[in-house]
Amino acid sequence: MNFDDFNISGEIREAIGDMGFTKATPIQSMAIPDALKGIDIIGQAQTGSGKTIAFAVPILEKVFIPDRSPQAIILCPTRELCMQVADEIAKVGSKIKKLKILAVYGGQPIGKQTRVLKKGVHIVVGTPGRVIDHIERGNLDLIGIESVVLDEADEMLEMGFREDIERILSDTPRQRQTLLFSATIPKEVRQIAEAYQKNPKFIKVSNKKKNIPKITQYSFKCDIKDKFDYLIRLIEAYDANLVLIFCNTKKSVDFVRKHLRKQDFSADSLHGDMAQQARDRVMNKFRNGNISILVATDVAARGLDIDGVDVVINYDVPQNNDDYIHRIGRTARAGKTGFAFTLVSKDEVPRFRNILKDNKIIEKEIPTLSEIDEIKVKLILNDVQNSKKNLNKYIKIIENNKNKNFSDLELAAALLKKMREN
Repeated sequence: MNFDDFNISGEIREAIGDMGFTKATPIQSMAIPDALKGIDIIGQAQTGSGKTIAFAVPILEKVFIPDRSPQAIILCPTRELCMQVADEIAKVGSKIKKLKILAVYGGQPIGKQTRVLKKGVHIVVGTPGRVIDHIERGNLDLIGIESVVLDEADEMLEMGFREDIERILSDTPRQRQTLLFSATIPKEVRQIAEAYQKNPKFIKVSNKKKNIPKITQYSFKCDIKDKFDYLIRLIEAYDANLVLIFCNTKKSVDFVRKHLRKQDFSADSLHGDMAQQARDRVMNKFRNGNISILVATDVAARGLDIDGVDVVINYDVPQNNDDYIHRIGRTARAGKTGFAFTLVSKDEVPRFRNILKDNKIIEKEIPTLSEIDEIKVKLILNDVQNSKKNLNKYIKIIENNKNKNFSDLELAAALLKKMREN
């Protein structure tokens, strides 16, 4: 469906057009029409499927601007996701005058958030813990809430927010609309849906394998003592601008970051024990390209949405298939392609076999030094072949500076050699 097909206001349609979207994604096509009718929804969709717009549109259509009390609340598992969701809703609502949206989360002074809440906001996007904090301080009254969204519901429950979520839902009016979005639908998510939704419509967008068609997935068997050396070879072979490395523990994260830095790689780390200010600092460095490698645990990387991650490397095999899907989904964003590599030591083989059942992962040998050189050349050539546009200026330069003793093939080879040596 196109956004013109939806029964939505001209302001929202115009704003979505300014964002560069004309055609709706599957989750948007299936969720928006029913959500506009006030129907409760359970949407099973992976990160990057466009679900934020799927719930932003019906929420914004209902907002009554003269009423400056909260009318919708969106709960997210992490600070990073809160900020992303609030920003996306603000873009969709950019043509709606005097619309006020506030993200509330830990790690930011509560006084600043309190002052904005006291002035009045229409939509609150928050982590469960900070939302509860504002409710208990009397800063946030949920009596006027018409829409509740549970975004990444499985992640919130896995992180131990069930009690907070149920407290918040209990404080909202019973006649509210509840939209639940989750990559997976485990037992706890089903229990929340049964207790707090009214005859929800279940929507599922494709399957996991179909959701990641542009990610080339390779696995490499190795002895545990060789793991770090294999990691270095992969980083050197694929020469990526941004690399995201996942480890299962904080100890493993610290080890990898420390030894990458010893070898002069621009690397930093992200794990759950870090203060929020330190996490924000690292995330900004990675987003801005000031560091090229980020080493992270699963919990620390929940909700990360960074364009331009070329390669994801599983230094440790993830605990389950859901974690694997979440990890590799950090690359190939916005229609781009990406690589996902998994290093598998002997004790991790049984766990990896379970992941193999649901994913097309090609087993490969770790590249030798000469193969690394070949890979780098192929990547350059692929990049060159994808840059056919606007070549007229350069064709003229080549024609005006042709050397009779140099064939076109030799010239191309010399340019390739120069690129490799630099």
